[in-house]
Amino acid sequence: MAALFGKRLRRSAMTTAVAAAAVAALSASQAPGFTDTQNGRQSAADAAPSPGDSATGNSPYYTDLPDLNSPTAPPSTGPGSPGGTGTGATEAGIPATVLDAYKKAEAELAATKPGCNLPWQLLAAIGKVESGQARGGNVDANGTTLKRILGPPLDGNGFARITDTDNGAYDNDTTHDRAVGPMQFIPSTWEWSGRDGNGDGKKDPNNIYDAALAAGHYLCRGDRDLSQSGGLHAAILSYNHSQEYLKTVLKWLEFYRKGTHEVPDGTGVQPGDRSDGSPGPSPSPSSPGTTSPSPGASTPPKPTKPGGGSSTGPSKPGGGGSTSPAPPTAAETVTRIEDAGTGTLGATAGDAFAERVTVRTENAAGKGVGTVKVKLTVVGDTDLAFSGGFKTVTVVTDSTGKATAPPLRAGEDTGEFTVRATVVDRKLPGVDYTATVSARQADALTRTDDTELTCDAGGQFADPVQVRATYKGDAADGVATTATLIKSKDDATQNDKGPYFKDADGKTIRTLKGLKTDGDGRLQLPRIYADDATGTFLLRINTTGGATLTVELKVTAAAATATPSPSASPSAT
Repeated sequence: MAALFGKRLRRSAMTTAVAAAAVAALSASQAPGFTDTQNGRQSAADAAPSPGDSATGNSPYYTDLPDLNSPTAPPSTGPGSPGGTGTGATEAGIPATVLDAYKKAEAELAATKPGCNLPWQLLAAIGKVESGQARGGNVDANGTTLKRILGPPLDGNGFARITDTDNGAYDNDTTHDRAVGPMQFIPSTWEWSGRDGNGDGKKDPNNIYDAALAAGHYLCRGDRDLSQSGGLHAAILSYNHSQEYLKTVLKWLEFYRKGTHEVPDGTGVQPGDRSDGSPGPSPSPSSPGTTSPSPGASTPPKPTKPGGGSSTGPSKPGGGGSTSPAPPTAAETVTRIEDAGTGTLGATAGDAFAERVTVRTENAAGKGVGTVKVKLTVVGDTDLAFSGGFKTVTVVTDSTGKATAPPLRAGEDTGEFTVRATVVDRKLPGVDYTATVSARQADALTRTDDTELTCDAGGQFADPVQVRATYKGDAADGVATTATLIKSKDDATQNDKGPYFKDADGKTIRTLKGLKTDGDGRLQLPRIYADDATGTFLLRINTTGGATLTVELKVTAAAATATPSPSASPSAT
C-alpha cells in the first residue's frame, strides 16, 4: 500500500466514457456546502442532500447499537470481552491509535474551523458504524490499516451506482467505485476531500489520521455548527443519506460522550450486523494472504493480529472467555527516553534549524524499543514551530528505538525556547531541549548612492539616506536597525544640535529605533531637517550583528539676502 500513498488518480488511462462518468460521479459525491478547492467556488450551503450525495456513496454500514448505560472499562472475562460482537461495556474501548487520530482531528478543526464545534466523539461514532474502528484498530504504528478495508461495488444494487473514477488505484475495482478505508470514502470524494493528518506528506484513505481529518473537514463544510442539532443532523446525513444511519450514529455519539477508554491496537470490538445483511467492509482481495468473505455471510471475519494472520487463541480478540492479560504494548515496555545525539539547536529568526531533535526510547535492559510514539512540543508562547507551523508533532521510533522530529523553524521571537519530548501513553520524565533563536544580522552596511547630502541652515535635505545591509554577501532582510545623529566620530552620544528627524507629532528627535531592512536588505530613512547650526554633522547607522555606517551631513549658512542701497540724492543744479 505504501506505493499508493498520495498517488494521483490516473485520469489519462480512462476512456472518454469512463471520464464522463467520473465527472458525474464526482458531482454526485459533492454534498451541499462542498468547497471546490481547485476552483475556489462553493455550492449552496447545507440543504438536505439527495440520495447518492454522500462521502460513502450510501454504502452499507454496521447497525449494532450500544448499551447507553455502560460506557466503562471492560471486564476481563465474559462474552463482552474485547473481540466479541456484543454491545456491552467493552464497546466503550477505542483502539489507541484510532482514538489518537480522532482527537488530533478535533484539535485541528478547533483551530481552523472553530465555529464548526466538531467533537471527536462524532468521528468515533462514524468510524464505529463505517468500519468498526478500523476493524478493531488493526493499524500499524503510523495509523495505516494492515489490510485495505473495502465496501461492496457501488453498482446501484441497494446503494448509489458510481462507475470507476480512480482506475482501481484505491479500491482494486476498475468497473465500479467502492468505499475505501476506516472512514469509507469513495475515491471520487477522496480526490477533493483527502487530507494529510499525520504529517507524512501523503493523503491516504487507508490511514486513520488522514481519513479522520478528512472526515472532520467533510462534516464541517460550509458554515455548519455541529453543536446545533440542525447542523449536526445535516452533517451526518451528508456522510450517508439514511435516517436509520443518522439514528445509529447519534446513538454511538451519545454513548461515547458518556465516557470511553483506550484499548491496545488490534483489540477493539468488531460489530457484526450490517445494514444490507453482508459481513461489511472486507480486506482488499489483492492484499497478500487475504480472501474476500463469501456473499451473504452473516458473521464478520475474525480480527487479525498486527502483522497479519488470524487470531485463534482464546486470549486474542474474538476468542472469548479468556482471563489471560493482553501483552504489553511497545510503549508499556519503555522505561526511559533520552537524547540520541541531537546537536546544538540554533537558528536566525525566520530560518530553519539545521539540526533536528532525535530521541531514543529504551526498555529496562537498555535496549531500544521500536514502534513507540513520541510527542514533541514547543513549550510556551512563541512563534517557534515545527515545519508546517505545528507546535506539537508525534513521531514513531524505528527498530533501534530512535525517532527524529521534523525540522524546527524559527519565527520572529528571539531568545531561548524549550522543546520537550515525551513518550505517548507513558508517564515518564521527558527530555528538554534548548532551541536558541538569534536576531537577524548584518555584517556590512553601505549607501545605495554616493550623492553628497547638503542643505541650508533651517532647511531640509533634498535627498533621502538610503542604505543596504548584507550578511556574508547576501541581502540581510528584516534586520533591526538604529539611526542616531551623533556628536563626533569618537563620541557616539546623541547630538543636541544640527540635523534632526521629526516624530509623528512633528517634534524634533535625533535617534530612530525599531527600523528594519526590507526583503532586499534595503532601508530608506525618513526626511532629515536642519536647524540653524552650520557645519558637517554625522549620522551613524547600526544593525544587529555589528554592521555600522557613518554618513556625513553638511549644513551651510543660508545665502544672505541683498539689501538695496538708498537712491542717490539728486545733485543741485
